This record gives sequence, structure tokens and C-alpha cells, in this order.
Amino acid sequence: MSGRRRGWRPSSLPVRTKVLASVLTMTALGLLIAWVVTDAIQARGLTARIHDELDQEVEEFRVLAEQGVDPETGDPFASVDQLLRVAIERNVPGPDQMLVTFVQDVPQLYAPQWARPVVDDPALLDLVAAIPPDAARVVETTIDTDVGRMRVAAVPVRVDDGDEHGTYVVGVDTHLAREQQDELRRTYVLVSAGTLVLVGVVGWLATGRLLRPLMQLSATAQQVGGDDLSLRAPVTGDDDVATLGRAFNTMLDRLAAAFETQRQFLDDTGHELRTPLTVLRGHLELLDPHDAHDVTETRALLLDETERMSRIVEDLVLLAKADRPDFVRPGEVDLGRLTDDLLDKARALGDRRWRVDARSERTVRGDEQRLTQAVLQLADNAVKYTAPGTTVAVGSAVVDGRARLWLRDEGPGVPDGDHDRIFERFVRVDASPDVRGSGIGLAIVAAVAQGHGGDVTAGAGRPGAAPPGLRVELSWPAGAAGERDVPDDVPDDTTPGPGRPGDEQEGRR
Repeated sequence: MSGRRRGWRPSSLPVRTKVLASVLTMTALGLLIAWVVTDAIQARGLTARIHDELDQEVEEFRVLAEQGVDPETGDPFASVDQLLRVAIERNVPGPDQMLVTFVQDVPQLYAPQWARPVVDDPALLDLVAAIPPDAARVVETTIDTDVGRMRVAAVPVRVDDGDEHGTYVVGVDTHLAREQQDELRRTYVLVSAGTLVLVGVVGWLATGRLLRPLMQLSATAQQVGGDDLSLRAPVTGDDDVATLGRAFNTMLDRLAAAFETQRQFLDDTGHELRTPLTVLRGHLELLDPHDAHDVTETRALLLDETERMSRIVEDLVLLAKADRPDFVRPGEVDLGRLTDDLLDKARALGDRRWRVDARSERTVRGDEQRLTQAVLQLADNAVKYTAPGTTVAVGSAVVDGRARLWLRDEGPGVPDGDHDRIFERFVRVDASPDVRGSGIGLAIVAAVAQGHGGDVTAGAGRPGAAPPGLRVELSWPAGAAGERDVPDDVPDDTTPGPGRPGDEQEGRR
């Protein structure tokens, strides 16, 4: 295998290992800091304890010396040797303490037994010899002996009216005193090691559980393909990882919707353009280029088919944009003015009796351009399916916090079972060749209504009449827009009426 081998890098480690390593490092650092601080406090406490033990022994000897009498006989001490003997016999040293008496710088008595090597140690002899016979203060220092380092306090001793002098030595073996601290250190090390192992095990299990949703996200992402976007990562809980999982699933929903829109657009395009392309090809194959009349007729037919194809493409592109978040750009819409504008614009579509059923003087939230596009699409459909001179009416209202905009006609209407189907793509209830259309117009109306967070419904324009006509209504939340005037709300079952005076021929009041 050629090429340079890539070296190990910390960034290549799994997240679980990185998290666990960070936790163990921080735990070890915390334990180390705690050990350093605790050990320093214990060392200081040990030093203070040794100093206190020496002070206590020295103080007890001073009390005995100041009394100047033997507690057993009640007689005054006759010599330094008697005072030192009574003092050492009455004192029981601790496990790490020693007592040694000197008379004229010569060791006499000692306790306990382990102190025997220290009695003749040069360091202790030199210390005692260096104390002047007439010294009055206690000498406290640290000496190194064959037994180990010791902290000693030497008390000069004299008896009244006597030339004899002595020394009372109290010592503490610091090695023995520190054995307890060393034992605590060993115990702390073992407990710290066990703590790190326990933290490692618990951390490994905990990080695995915490990172399991991320692993599931990764597995889901690897399984999701262009041919299958139905997989979703399981999400439980309300923590940050769960939020990430929900965001991931939402992203998949958007991708699935985008792929579905793309697929549907391609299917719709192929479905709708196949027929006009077939017509174009068939007529071109049968065209006689030497027949001027045939060329003229074929040219007119092809131009007509080309125009129809352009309208189909524009409608399909519009439907494809309906799933985009910027398809509807809501703003303030004056329903009364919009109703009048719709009537004025629709009048150019055909010779009909255009009128206004009702106006609402409310200002609502909506996209005026998309609403105009939807209603004009309804008006164009109405013109296709109605006869000249029949009534086509628009209306607006705000009822129960919802804005309503409708258009009704006096055409043949739609069977009750098809009221919902007519808003699907390429659905045409009336397949009459006299009425041209692609079946996309009402799907655009439904997309506009859905873009506003509302819906669109269809029903009879003249219930009980013949023909029944068709009434299509868009309904969406009115929003928090301000109120211009008292609304002219109408009930949901508005029926054709005479309208307002002047509305039959004029769109503006």
C-alpha cells in the first residue's frame, strides 16, 4: 500500500472516549488538589501536635521541679539525680515519645526501651553538652539519630544550693509520629484509584447512554437515502440531545417534503406536457409544407398548444413554490378595498353580472397578491362554466376571528361528492372538450389558503336552485391586525342576494 500513513490524532478518537478522558482527567486533578491540600493541613497539624506534646511534658516537669518536694515522702529533693529519677518514674511516655535524664552531661535513665540507641547517640550528647550549666531556658530542636529524626526539648535542671546540674530531655520520634499520616496517604491513594475506576465505569456507561441518541441519529442518517426518506430517529426526553433529535427529524421532514415536491413536479410536468407534445409532434408529422392552408392551420394550432403548455408550466412552477416559506408574505390587508379591487379586475374576464355579496371593513393579516391570485383564478373558472349575463359575485367577512373571502356563480355546480376532489391536482369533474383547462387552477387556490394557515371549501352557490351554482370560500386566521370600522360580518350560510346598491355594475362604492 502506497502513501504516507496518517498518524494518530486526538481528534480521531470517538466522542465517548474524549468525554470519558475529560471526566477522568478532571476527577484525577480534583483528587490530586484535594490530596495536596489535605496532606499539607495534616502535616501542619502533626507538627503542632508534636510541639504541644513537648510543651506538655516540659510543663509537667516544671511543675514538679517548682514544688521541690518528693510527692511520695514529702521531703525536698536533695539532688538533681533524685529530681530526675522521680520525674521519669512518674511519667509514662507515649508510643512515639522518649524520656532521657542526664546528670553532669552523663546519661542516667531513659524510657521506653526503644530509646536505648538514642541515649548514646552523638547528636543527642552534643546537644546536651552544648547547654550551659546555668542555662534557664528550654532548648527545642530537631536532631538526626540512628533511630531516625527526632524533635527534642532539653530542660536544664539544678537544685537549690547545689553545684550539680542535669538535663531532662523529652523527645518525639517524628518517623513514628508520621506513620499515621503515611497510612492515611496510602489509604487516600487506594481510595482515589478506586474512585477513578468507579468514575471510569460509571462514566463509560453514562456517556454511552447519553450519546446513544447521537449514535441513533448517525445510524438513521446513514440509512436514509434518496429513495427512502421515511426513517426517523427515535427521540425521548426534553434535553439538548432530544432537541437535536427533533431538529434532525424536522430536517428529514423538510427534505422528504422537498423530494416529494420535486417528484410530484416532475410527475405533473410529464403528465401534463405529454399530451400537448404528442399533439405538436403528430401535427408536424402530418404537415404538408407545400399546402399553404395546411401550414396556416397547423401553425395556429401549434401556437395555441404552445400557449397552453406555457400556462401549464407556469402553474406547475407556482405549485412547486407553494411549499416554500416565502410563498406567502403576510401583511395588513383591507378586506373592503380588496373586495372592490377583485370585482374590478374580474370584470375583464367575461361578460357577466359582477356584483359584491358583502364587504368587511376589517384589516386582517394576509398576502394581498396571493389572495388576489386565488380569487381571480376562481373568477376565471366561473367564467368558463357560466353563460354570459349570469351572476358572479365576490364577498368578504370576518366571523369568529377568521377572515373569509369567497366567489360564487350560477353555473352547473359540482356534485356533492366531488366538493373536496376539485382542489386536487389535475382533477376535472367536467371533462367537456368545450372547456379548456389543466385542472391545476383550484389546486393553486388551495395552496394559497394553506399558505395562510387556512383552508378552502366548496358548496352550492344557490342551494335548492337549478342549476345550483358553485360557491368557493377561502378562510384563514384574521390575525392581530387593527380594525378600521365596524365589520359587515355575514353568516357562514350566506346566500345570493340583491347585494348593495350599485354593486351589480360598479366595483367601487
